[in-house]
Amino acid sequence: RVFLKVSPFRGVKRFGIKGKLSPRFIGPFEILERIGEVSYRLALPPQLSHVHDVFHVSLLRGYHYHPLHVASYRFDQTQPDMSLSEVPESILDRQERVMRNKTISFVKILWKNHPECEVTWETEKSMQASYPRFFS
Repeated sequence: RVFLKVSPFRGVKRFGIKGKLSPRFIGPFEILERIGEVSYRLALPPQLSHVHDVFHVSLLRGYHYHPLHVASYRFDQTQPDMSLSEVPESILDRQERVMRNKTISFVKILWKNHPECEVTWETEKSMQASYPRFFS
């Protein structure tokens, strides 16, 4: 099993990955066969069917299994593209911050399936638009 390197520019076009904090490697993928001296054919998921499946060895990085690398989520929590939908569990605190000449309301959100150390501050306006049941 190997990771596949995603170049910063091409990654945006080919893999749909963009942004400053986007991953440099994706995977791991199974190696199907060795092609020549320096190329390998990988078993890519259906989401990457538009990408050619043969890669030069310089674009690959070996993967060594570790139990902490495996995310354990129930399948009913995942989207069809294998991404997770984050759902708030509760509002822990409220706060108003003054930004120049306007006051913005923030709420401290505890997310489902996350420990309390991973709470986030979100604008009340955006949370109310996305999750109105918490503000009724």
